[in-house]
Amino acid sequence: MANRIMLNETSYHGAGAIAEIANEAKAHDFKKAFVCSDPDLIKFNVTSKVTDLLEKEGLAYEIYSDIKANPTIENVKNGVQAFKDSKSDYIIAIGGGSSMDTAKAIGIIIANPEFEDVRSLEGTAATKKPCVPIIAVPTTAGTAAEVTINYVITDVERKRKFVCVDPHDMPIIAIVDPDMMSTMPKGLTASTGMDALTHAIEGYTTKAAWEMTDMFHLKAIEIISRSLRGAVANTKEGREGMALGQYIAGMGFSNVGLGIAHSMAHTLGAVYDTPHGVACAMMLPIVMEYNQECTGEKYREIARAMGVKGVDDMSVEEYRKAAIDAVRQLSEDVGIPSKLDAVKEEDLQFLAESAAADACAPGNPKDASVEDFKTLFRKIMK
Repeated sequence: MANRIMLNETSYHGAGAIAEIANEAKAHDFKKAFVCSDPDLIKFNVTSKVTDLLEKEGLAYEIYSDIKANPTIENVKNGVQAFKDSKSDYIIAIGGGSSMDTAKAIGIIIANPEFEDVRSLEGTAATKKPCVPIIAVPTTAGTAAEVTINYVITDVERKRKFVCVDPHDMPIIAIVDPDMMSTMPKGLTASTGMDALTHAIEGYTTKAAWEMTDMFHLKAIEIISRSLRGAVANTKEGREGMALGQYIAGMGFSNVGLGIAHSMAHTLGAVYDTPHGVACAMMLPIVMEYNQECTGEKYREIARAMGVKGVDDMSVEEYRKAAIDAVRQLSEDVGIPSKLDAVKEEDLQFLAESAAADACAPGNPKDASVEDFKTLFRKIMK
């Protein structure tokens, strides 16, 4: 079977990269932008960094901000109607995964109206046409939604998140500008950064991993591990490193999938509205312990990429423990809790069944039963 790699048509990296948005809009002869951005980014004048550029260049736009932290079916439906009413012909998604996931779902449905039932997009929907052209501008260094073919929508009614995997949703242009991330508060920087590390480690150990994606993931682990503490402290080097590291992780995992740390994080987000990166950070070392005997020598390379010294002199058990300990230490250093008060014993059956049904679960290097999931969830209970 052939291995497939899908990336943006074009991506721009570095401080000031947002200036390229106007150039690309003109080069593509776009007429009006549908700007998807969440209310907080608008309130704190992050979105205006882009819209000011559009105004300066005489480019028309309309803002859509009915977007929640865990975007819902309703957010998507309202966005589809707003896009139609706006008479726009492309989307600029400004924000973290929430804005981009909403934009992807809107863009897919506009181009493929037979999928107007948002739930029909779950899994690998057989869409026929590429979504409305998207220019993606991340403001968090974590989700890498600007370079992935994945998006996640929350079904509030059924208390679950569903993952959509569709090559037709890839943004045509990614603008990865660390200046757009400089206003992120410490907590959000930490949680999105740990999400990026989870992408890199799960992508590296997933069943579908291969040589090219291993290259991406190991480099991402290295950059994230040396940059995240600095990014939380708001250093220039830390912000720039995280902007690049999370994107490289996305280049990999988008093409090979993830594992059960993400399955469980999706479930925690749907049931308790737990921030996705926090949930990933809690679950990652626990899942690494569960997976370790199915990972060959990969934990040695994870430990090396995270800066652990002397890994070549360690036994298998030692380097596996060193990799897990390095992840736990980084999470602790950036202020992520290891326990979640909300999880109760009576919730475990639903949580475990939801995680087992999640689209990321089949990629995990070690298969997990519902009982296994219950055991893993118990490890984050107080």
